[in-house]
Amino acid sequence: MTKPAAGSGGGAAPAWIPDRLPTEPVGSLPRPARLQRAVLDAEIGQVSAAELREEQELAVRDTLERLEATGSPIISDGEQRRQSFASYPLGTDDIEEGPVFAVFADGHHRVIPSLARAPFAFRAWAADDVAAARRLTELPLKQAVISPSMLSLMVPEQGLPGYSREEFIEDVVAGCAADIERSFDAGASRVTIDFTEGRLALRRDLRAPWAGPEALGGFIELINRVLDRVSPERRAAIGVHTCPGNDNDSAHSADIDYAGLIPELFQIEAGYFLVQAASEKEPDRVARLVGAQLRALAGAGRAPRVLLGVTNPWSPRLETAEGVRDQLVRAARFIPAEQLGSTDDCGFSPYLVDEKPKHGSPDFARDVAFAKIAARVRGSELAEGVLGVGSGAAGAVGAAGAVGAAGAAAVSVGGDAQ
Repeated sequence: MTKPAAGSGGGAAPAWIPDRLPTEPVGSLPRPARLQRAVLDAEIGQVSAAELREEQELAVRDTLERLEATGSPIISDGEQRRQSFASYPLGTDDIEEGPVFAVFADGHHRVIPSLARAPFAFRAWAADDVAAARRLTELPLKQAVISPSMLSLMVPEQGLPGYSREEFIEDVVAGCAADIERSFDAGASRVTIDFTEGRLALRRDLRAPWAGPEALGGFIELINRVLDRVSPERRAAIGVHTCPGNDNDSAHSADIDYAGLIPELFQIEAGYFLVQAASEKEPDRVARLVGAQLRALAGAGRAPRVLLGVTNPWSPRLETAEGVRDQLVRAARFIPAEQLGSTDDCGFSPYLVDEKPKHGSPDFARDVAFAKIAARVRGSELAEGVLGVGSGAAGAVGAAGAVGAAGAAAVSVGGDAQ
């Protein structure tokens, strides 16, 4: 693993590499089964806090090394230290179990952590993860952060005794803006806001009483309030990610039509978007819907980048570099190449304890995830050559040679490449 020079501490790279087709992970990666067991054992006092930190450090080091080996131009710690994407800012003494957040297609559900006492404040920061990873690598880092909309679900509409809903929301917005700024200050080159609740908001489900189309507009307003507080020069490097959820190899809102979400999603004034597409029934339709919004935004002087999902985290089947290339080339019929990029459809394990039943085990799912990322990176390089983007145009032959490596990884991990 590439380590910072002594005393340098590493540093953030420019947000975007000129004339390249960007590619990046969403955020989470499957935690090793050993780490998952350590977390559960720590909860019942069978593992000490020091032993748990050691397991987390091992998982982070392994994650950074394996992401670097994929050739990824920007990496992250895969959220190895987090219990979930939704709970990291919260102290254990400040929360209790709340209402159902989402019911997944396989029937299991997750709940919303609820604030037990006022006021709300961040007890931990995403920047802590950035700083820890920054000590271990010189490669550019990205960091996923919680959305204000997700946090907004943690206090009822009537607020808490002596703490109004309006006071709570103000504290959430201020905390989320600080979370983003701190991440950049700690060395992140890009920061993305998890917005899995965006698509889910379009569902009317009595089991998840918070959801409903009327919630979406309020969510978008909250995110824009946060973005308004972030320094303008950093806005281009702030993304928003949408997907239909991923937990135990199951989704919570894949049946909700993107046509209802995408026009609203692009009202968020972010610098770029990460949009799940590979696992859709019609990935090209997603690109077409996105392209229509980009044309509308161009008239208003906005030109955000869009990183389309080209790998499916729910499935152990491996994508090939050629398949990734072809999806991106087709997408470029609707999305200008200078605004196009690639990502994974979703975080591979937004919740730490994840059995990955379709994969057979968390450890196998982890191997599969890195192989998928390698295919995404190689396929994006191939797409550069076809689309005439940057150095990829001159290096198409060299990139084609890398396809064999991705194919070999597919055979060694799963054998069933698509």
